[in-house]
Amino acid sequence: MTIVVLCCTIVLLVNLRSVHSSSLEDGLLIVTVATDETDGFLRYVRSTKKYDLDLKVYGLGEAWLGGDVANSAGGGYKINLLKEGLTEFAGREDLIIMFTDSYDVVFTNGASEILEKFRKMDARVVFSAEGFCWPDKSLVDKYPKVTTNEKRFLNSGGFMGYAKDIYEIIHYRSIANTDDDQLYYTNIFLDLELREKWKIKLDTRAEIFQNLNGALGEITLKFKGSTSYMYNVISGTTPVVFHGNGPVKVEFNRMANYLLDGWTTNSGCQSCKEDVINLKQFMEDDFPTVMMGVFIEKKTPFITEFFQKVAALKYPRQKIDLLVHNSLELHKDATQVFLDNVADSYRSINVLHPSDKMSEINARNWAIEECKKKACQYYLSVDSDAHFDNDMTLQLLIEQNRSVIAPLIARTGKLWTNFWGSLSTNGFYARSEDYVDIVEGRKIGLWNVPYISSMFLIQGHIVSKLTNPYSALDVDPDMALCRYLRNKGIFMYVSNLHFFGHLVDAENFDTSHKHNELWDIFNNPHDWEKRYIHENYSKSLQEGAVISQPCPDVFWFPIVSDTFGEHLIEEMELFGQWSGGKSEDPRLAGGYENVPTDDIHMKQIDLERHWLHFLKVYVSPLQQKVFLGYYHDPPAALLNFVVKYDINRQRSLRPHHDSSTFTINIALNSPGEDFEGGGCRFLRYNCSITATRKGWMLMHPGRLTHYHEGLPITKGTRYIMVSFVDP
Repeated sequence: MTIVVLCCTIVLLVNLRSVHSSSLEDGLLIVTVATDETDGFLRYVRSTKKYDLDLKVYGLGEAWLGGDVANSAGGGYKINLLKEGLTEFAGREDLIIMFTDSYDVVFTNGASEILEKFRKMDARVVFSAEGFCWPDKSLVDKYPKVTTNEKRFLNSGGFMGYAKDIYEIIHYRSIANTDDDQLYYTNIFLDLELREKWKIKLDTRAEIFQNLNGALGEITLKFKGSTSYMYNVISGTTPVVFHGNGPVKVEFNRMANYLLDGWTTNSGCQSCKEDVINLKQFMEDDFPTVMMGVFIEKKTPFITEFFQKVAALKYPRQKIDLLVHNSLELHKDATQVFLDNVADSYRSINVLHPSDKMSEINARNWAIEECKKKACQYYLSVDSDAHFDNDMTLQLLIEQNRSVIAPLIARTGKLWTNFWGSLSTNGFYARSEDYVDIVEGRKIGLWNVPYISSMFLIQGHIVSKLTNPYSALDVDPDMALCRYLRNKGIFMYVSNLHFFGHLVDAENFDTSHKHNELWDIFNNPHDWEKRYIHENYSKSLQEGAVISQPCPDVFWFPIVSDTFGEHLIEEMELFGQWSGGKSEDPRLAGGYENVPTDDIHMKQIDLERHWLHFLKVYVSPLQQKVFLGYYHDPPAALLNFVVKYDINRQRSLRPHHDSSTFTINIALNSPGEDFEGGGCRFLRYNCSITATRKGWMLMHPGRLTHYHEGLPITKGTRYIMVSFVDP
């Protein structure tokens, strides 16, 4: 399997070792200097291949001796590598050589376009231009003047000219490896005699070269059919070489998602089909090995479901090494249940408990080191707020075959996701112009982004290059990792090619209860519904649905899950302050209840606001379906309570009318299992409902027509949830 993952890299290296016939036939050769095969370099190579540009690479696999060019002057090493590499082309007048940087450069057209633009400039050598005089600002006044819409200063990230002249320029004088290459070329250009000797010009209007630093506001992305290109709105030109120089690399990477026809309005994501793997071609025994790190670093709602989805991933467990770090006592039991359920089924299992007192940073770094020790082919990192709703997620990410890739997951119905489209100047979140389109699915594809979190996959050959990537004192671990990857030139992709899952909102999770998720209906409505709403609830809302009517104008609906009933009962019993079925009731405004029940109000356990929302979202649609013409939004209910019928306390309830427009009565436990007897009798119709169903709701009018009583239980304890709606 390793061969499959790395084969595209091997082919690229082979192609780089030879010059094939395409742009050379037109008299153009592209040369670059690159010591490391970064993702940016591979993107650059892909652009040369797409436009049939012959390429020579110098320095690949060698140590970089040119200094820290990302943060200071340097780069003389590039010139020295060119001196050695271009010897074979010395003196040639029939060949035009173009040099560009590679890690942050892409081409958007081929040799004929490049040569046509070059010849129109009537120069022997053309350098790219930018708006900054760097690295020596004192040279500003020595530059020739330009018009308002032109760039005045030389940039060494791209230049081209006849091989004879290029060779002579790089051999004009010696340069130390750590001296600045841009200053070297600048001094030659500013020397009028040398400028005229080699007929050097600057591409001030970005006819060929577009340096993006300081010019992002001057360009716009355009599409024509299934092709994409950039247009300079200031100069009115369509450059061919795009250079994300300086601090604009994040935005350059974003734009490069579209360039090379990577994504177009007509054809969508074309680059998504490149270099992919098909796992269906392999037997499960041949699947790659995966280290899966599961991290519980914060109080997280719906963690039971999280673990269920981790266990349900469709990937052979014998190929997964599982590592779990749980830092919270709160989630100790849920973690142990998961571990008991999957015991001995994974290739190996390592667990760090709260008692181990390992920090999040150390745990995440340790997982990386464990991955290296096991020579894992992939590392999958999953945080407890990230839910796999697609059990094929791991396979889909592997098949996309990218160095680092995350599935796009969002908080349901919100724009909060596990990726950032851009960065602010201080390295924190910024919204890219395409962020909302990507999140809401108007643009589907594979997106190079500066930050990912919560759930992502790293290829093993990348893991081997990582050393304590989470360690940083100034930012959180997730930001530390992403900064580390960016600094190493490792691209992070986010995919929205499929629906993968979602994020739960753990920010305001109230953990003061036994079943805390009961109170989480506002923060995580999707997960709340999945856990607590009956699986057949929506069937009642379908057109033509037949609603059960066991008594006249008494309707019966499935509405809540068994889990809801069990959790609500347990919370009420833990609270324990049952009213005792007394008429004197200090909880009521008048202090008196005419037909008392043994109950606890939702308000007493701070669940009333949540319950009123439940009435609006889940009960009102059912009411409007069966009681046509009645609409009250939001529904009001002053009394919402759980009634307890117990053989030793209150067994039944005498006949009465409810003070409501309509009443709902939800069975929280099961007759025959938890109690015997019980039910509801509507006296006017002499109609009784005794075989109540757990999780089902009776809905009936309150005043006037539906005089009713609670039938006595004969054994056990019966619990019902009651609301008097619109009193």
